[in-house]
Amino acid sequence: MSISDKTRKILWGRSGNRCSICKNELVIDSTEQDDESVIADECHIISAKPNGPRHDPSYPEDKLDSYENVILLCRVHHKMVDDQSATYTTDYLRQMKTNHEVWVSQRLEKNQKTKPIRVRRVKQNIPPFLARLTTGKEVLDIISNSMGYSFDHEELKSQDEVDLVGGFLQTVQDWGDLIDELESSDRVQIAFSLTKSLQELEESGFFVFGGREVRILEGGIQPEPSNWPIAILRILRKENQEIMKVNFEETDKGKAQQTN
Repeated sequence: MSISDKTRKILWGRSGNRCSICKNELVIDSTEQDDESVIADECHIISAKPNGPRHDPSYPEDKLDSYENVILLCRVHHKMVDDQSATYTTDYLRQMKTNHEVWVSQRLEKNQKTKPIRVRRVKQNIPPFLARLTTGKEVLDIISNSMGYSFDHEELKSQDEVDLVGGFLQTVQDWGDLIDELESSDRVQIAFSLTKSLQELEESGFFVFGGREVRILEGGIQPEPSNWPIAILRILRKENQEIMKVNFEETDKGKAQQTN
């Protein structure tokens, strides 16, 4: 017989991927050249071999590969407990295994009490209106160092409008994800390209408005809330009668609502 897959899963799960003695993790992360490395052994407490560590001829043979008779150890401590079986007795290892599983359970229970992560809006940080953007540099200033995006547009009436508006917003988001890694010369070139895109949108009957809103990230394992800046872009038709002001306080989603 051998240890079953079910027994292995229970052992690894209750042991939390940690050695029952040293508490070190038992799976080493992969590198660029190699896969992960497993440095653990599923160790028998009572050996099945007559001359093995802690062998007990009275112990039921059908229990030798059971969950009760195995403990998860790193390979260093596996050798230690087998070499020093007079010190690491059957009762000692069973109690050590129980203590370790209680430790894992308590740690997990503590982590479960962590507050859920959420991004909270702050009323005073909501822009009372959005400014019209006419240059690519203005767009880059808005998306720089942003942690998220809030993009919106009016109902589009043709596939050409879909391609134009959708392409612009996707381009802005793509550059936003990379902008902190760009050289100054690249930013100048991108700003120039975005200016041309803004002009193309205007020629097609659209204005682009933008701004920034600092929201608050809280919860999770971080001890204190932190700022979570959001880049806001809205694309509206020139003839929109409510284009004088963009008010975000009306909806939770931050969707544009204009009033004269």
